[in-house]
Amino acid sequence: MRAADGRTSVFKSGVKRLLGRAGFDIVRSTNNLGGVDDFIPFEATMRAARAAGLSVGDHIDEVMNRTPGATQSTIDELRALGVFAANPNTVLEIGPGSGRYLEKTLKECSPDRYEIYETAAPWANYLVDTFSVVAQPTAGCSLAPTPDGSIDLVQAHKVFNTVTFLCASRYFFEMARVTRPGGRIVFDVMTETCLDPAAVRAWASQGGAGHDSYPAAMPRRTCVDLFATLGCNLEASFLAPMGVASTEVLVFAKGA
Repeated sequence: MRAADGRTSVFKSGVKRLLGRAGFDIVRSTNNLGGVDDFIPFEATMRAARAAGLSVGDHIDEVMNRTPGATQSTIDELRALGVFAANPNTVLEIGPGSGRYLEKTLKECSPDRYEIYETAAPWANYLVDTFSVVAQPTAGCSLAPTPDGSIDLVQAHKVFNTVTFLCASRYFFEMARVTRPGGRIVFDVMTETCLDPAAVRAWASQGGAGHDSYPAAMPRRTCVDLFATLGCNLEASFLAPMGVASTEVLVFAKGA
């Protein structure tokens, strides 16, 4: 996206630096999801990762986000919780971006079908070509192409901290809809657990000016109570690094 003038260019450069260290994959979107309109450039990121001798995901963790091992630590926690123990046959991921969680998920299980909903076409194409996943058409808040009760594991990482409350909420209903009985739902949100006074001070003083909805907070009780009404019970939770503080990963199981 070209800047209209010098001031816009300086602003965008600052936003890109802020979001680049935020711990999530930023993608261009044609949907108004809350203002995250910058992106990790495909070609430049691929070149930099190759030059560093790293996978794309590890390059983003270690170099761009300065949180080495952050993605792997989340996967390790999920493994310890038994999320991959049943070897899910169908997996769906919302907003995989560069595929850093996708790649590590595929090292833990071997699903016959892995669906992605990704708004950035270059990254979506890369993931399809590299990992043979199925890219579904996305409207930015719906999983409409996926049938009810067809997915064993639904996940989203560093996505709902970047969109508006209503966008996240609409996805929550959809995630519960497409998950089969006995399946699991995994995602992270910046809950009050992540927002003690020290964390709020860090975001206010070190986190930069923000960019519309980012970082977006979500009440933990809202998530737990909503999913309970949808037949999904909270099994576990843990904190993961994000930006200058943390985000909370929630693991739900859908009842039979």
